[in-house]
Amino acid sequence: MSTTPVSIKKAAAAALVAALGVTTLAACGTDDVREAAGKSGAPAPKTVTLVSHDSFNASKEVLADFTKQTGFTVKVLKSGDAGEAVNKEILTKGSPQGDVFFGVDNTLLSRALDNGIFVPYAAKGLDRVPAAYQLDKEQRVTPVDSGDICVNYDKKYFADKKLAPPVTFDDLAKPAYKDLLVVENPERSSPGLGFLLGTAAKYGDDGWQDYWTKLKANGVKTVDSWELAYNQEFSGSAGGKQAKGDRPLVVSYASSPPVEVLYGEPQPKVAPTGVSTGTCFRQTEFAGLLNGAKNPEGGKALIDFLISKKFQEDMPLQMFVNPVAKDAALPELFTRHGVVVDKPETMAPEKIAEKRDPWIQQWSSLVLK
Repeated sequence: MSTTPVSIKKAAAAALVAALGVTTLAACGTDDVREAAGKSGAPAPKTVTLVSHDSFNASKEVLADFTKQTGFTVKVLKSGDAGEAVNKEILTKGSPQGDVFFGVDNTLLSRALDNGIFVPYAAKGLDRVPAAYQLDKEQRVTPVDSGDICVNYDKKYFADKKLAPPVTFDDLAKPAYKDLLVVENPERSSPGLGFLLGTAAKYGDDGWQDYWTKLKANGVKTVDSWELAYNQEFSGSAGGKQAKGDRPLVVSYASSPPVEVLYGEPQPKVAPTGVSTGTCFRQTEFAGLLNGAKNPEGGKALIDFLISKKFQEDMPLQMFVNPVAKDAALPELFTRHGVVVDKPETMAPEKIAEKRDPWIQQWSSLVLK
């Protein structure tokens, strides 16, 4: 759902699928790719490398369908949390690890664009994506999914304690929830950054620091990644239960509960986790053609694929994020157990670009020291 991002992320959420490492997958292309290669006198490249955060996933059936059509293979290179993955691409600018990057979100978008890691490409089918998601006028990135970064809670913990779960940002700072919340470091994690921006949107440029002072006094715990927070520290997730996590509140995604249902053994009728809907920040994730890509034509075809109806409808139960294409339908399990956030916090991309880095520095000085 970065996340968002996570979420999404993402919401995630996108980030809710376990990291699979470096994977070779079947993927797509178009006849245009082969025609272009033929005109140049060179054979069409057969491999397209997609660089992503750890939560990228797609069903084998969908990818196999595109392999049938084109013969292209996609190698997926997973590079950690979204923030870490973006930073790696900045360091390798002009000589990238792959052809397409997926997973940069609105919280990190200006950093990627300002460092010139993408080149413009107007994806086929972009007319099916609402203008509200298209944040770069130069079309260096293509929106792929959206989600809401929100605090999730362990229903059993709060039922056992006969304590109402928190609903709002304000609630999280109350004594009743002392030592219960785990968050991600916004310098390394897109959900963590989204949550920080959500607090800034809620309390203002000069008020969020006081809020975090209260959270710190109330025992908030910080870890480097969503994976650690959700699957190790959070008592409500399947992974957290196995790891004996003791934090019943975690920054994740509004779409996280369907994951616990889908992968539950046995599968529960009701999600064991809930969402504090007054703690959410809206995230959109993008894909872009990397500057210096070895296979730019294959990369363009891959970006077209990411907003195709088939991939968009496959995505919710693979990465637990919302599709951005208007013609993509959500699966029933996703709609039944996910949460619709009517009024998430948002922030203009220009303000994120201006404030993000100094806010992260202020947050680090305030919370980590």
